[in-house]
Amino acid sequence: MIAGKVFLFLLCLNVVSFAVIASSPQTCPADDVSSKCGASDEWKGEFFPGIPKIKYEGPSSKNPLSYKWYNADEEILGKKMKDWMRFSVAFWHTFRGTGGDPFGAPTKFWPWEDGTNSLAMAKRRMRANFEFIEKLGVDLWCFHDRDIAPDGKTLEEANANLDEVVALAKELQGKKIHPLWGTSQLFHHPRYMHGGATSSEVAVYAYAAAQVKKAMEVTHYLGGENYVFWGGREGYQTLLNTDMGRELDHLARFLEAAAAYKKKIGFNGTLLIEPKPQEPTKHQYDWDAATTANFLRKYGLIGEFKLNIECNHATLSGHSCHHELETARLNGLLGNIDANTGDPQIGWDTDQFLTDIAEATMVMLSVVRNGGLAPGGFNFDAKLRRESTDVEDLFISHITGMDTLARGLRNVAKLIEDGSLENLVRKRYQSFDTEIGAQIEAGKADFEMLEKKAMEWGEPKVPSAKQELAEMIFQSAL
Repeated sequence: MIAGKVFLFLLCLNVVSFAVIASSPQTCPADDVSSKCGASDEWKGEFFPGIPKIKYEGPSSKNPLSYKWYNADEEILGKKMKDWMRFSVAFWHTFRGTGGDPFGAPTKFWPWEDGTNSLAMAKRRMRANFEFIEKLGVDLWCFHDRDIAPDGKTLEEANANLDEVVALAKELQGKKIHPLWGTSQLFHHPRYMHGGATSSEVAVYAYAAAQVKKAMEVTHYLGGENYVFWGGREGYQTLLNTDMGRELDHLARFLEAAAAYKKKIGFNGTLLIEPKPQEPTKHQYDWDAATTANFLRKYGLIGEFKLNIECNHATLSGHSCHHELETARLNGLLGNIDANTGDPQIGWDTDQFLTDIAEATMVMLSVVRNGGLAPGGFNFDAKLRRESTDVEDLFISHITGMDTLARGLRNVAKLIEDGSLENLVRKRYQSFDTEIGAQIEAGKADFEMLEKKAMEWGEPKVPSAKQELAEMIFQSAL
């Protein structure tokens, strides 16, 4: 009797196991890139069924799948909103984000995924990407090479995989859509544990150069307007085993070679460096906008590169996003913005969608003062929260981010029309609108002249900075 029950239990267990295996999306090894392994790149029907093309419905709309503040063709401050914003979908967070973190397994299992990283799966993701872009109503996207196509056992195989996926992307994007920028992922693979351009191993340096060369070529082929360098591991963990001077020299030579190759292939896009202070390394060489600007000046690269400012990176470096944008702008280096934010209670790069209206207004102040961002724009280097797992959440997060920045632009228009804030700043510096002030600003006032004036004027009377009034004026526009 007991033996019979055991037999029945094992039989049931085998049936259940077979059913689980048969229904599992993991049909072949996760690192198998064969087109024969895993899903076909074809997908029956829509990837996002039931989700219409997102339209502008105005601030009173209660429809979560609509724009309340972003009206693409509405003209504000002499430009259409879409031309101020130039919104871009980031492929890696949108289609490769898993919800995993250092403390937990992935939580995102999109219906079109089969659990593999095959070429067929990469092509399927690319089809989903362009349906998403079309429904969101934008015409720009951005990517890392290894996020859109699987790596290979050799560089030749990796390049072939990339070529195959890029050919499909070229077909799908047509004439209307193109990349805001492309980049190369030089931080995930173990070969880059010491960095790419700053690795202590010359073979790694060469491999990184080859990978960037290929990524730049495909970005150019797809009509990309920019190319980004994010030095995720270009830094050090300790100076005890690091020749920092030599590594910085190597990084400069690497960027020089990239700028030369860009010209050789006729790529007219802007080269962008994305500052970040730390994480994953303890110290990264492009710590913030000022550090990066100094690096570019030292090595004579100031005319070859601009900066891609990420708001969450700004706060990690101890600055506000507005500070980093203004630093880049005043140095003539503001090229693009990674539109995201962090959480003040969490100490790492959380890459959340920007929802703070005040922060968005300050971001747009810099953009308007810069005259716009073109050929750069805003890319959403932002991911869904780990707990947000519905497909529609992909749309809601982007809609929220776009509406927040659009609201920021509308607020800037109010501030400019009112003129009170600009007036307050102008009055604060009005003592320099005098003859002696003009001489100082023209570099024609030496110390002897200034000493004479100081004795003539006596103890200076220092007026109020009116900080609270400035904040009141700013808040009134929100």
